[in-house]
Amino acid sequence: MTRLLWVGILALSSAVLAAQGAKPAIADLGWLAGSWVGEFKGIQMEEHWTTPRGNSMVGLHRDVGKGRTLLFEFLRIEQQGEQIVYLSMPNGRSPATPFPLKELSGTRVVFENPKHDFPQRIIYWKDGNDLRARIEGTQNGKAGGEEWRWAPGALK
Repeated sequence: MTRLLWVGILALSSAVLAAQGAKPAIADLGWLAGSWVGEFKGIQMEEHWTTPRGNSMVGLHRDVGKGRTLLFEFLRIEQQGEQIVYLSMPNGRSPATPFPLKELSGTRVVFENPKHDFPQRIIYWKDGNDLRARIEGTQNGKAGGEEWRWAPGALK
């Protein structure tokens, strides 16, 4: 009986330690993968993410209005050692701006770079079948943000 009790305590302790030490992995962001589309005030928006593979996800965002590209952005999420980093290249600008992972729970993720001018935070979350995103931070001494909602779409 005592031996069985010790085995149970050891198993429970191991499970607790494993849960406490569990670090987020790029695979935990698989819910972001896919093609997402939306429209706001006549601007067609699309964002596409590859599935997590090879320690990365690759993304692309594009806004089109009146038949022309208004904005595009190359995106990556990379596992860099034990850290996950979101890398943003608005209009293809290099080098990419890094936003390290701040928080990940279920289907909500927050990346943050407090030293960046704007935004300082990039947030994605699932809302039913839709993907939502928000950027936020301080610009010219004032708190600000912008939010988007995309439905599942197809690469066209």
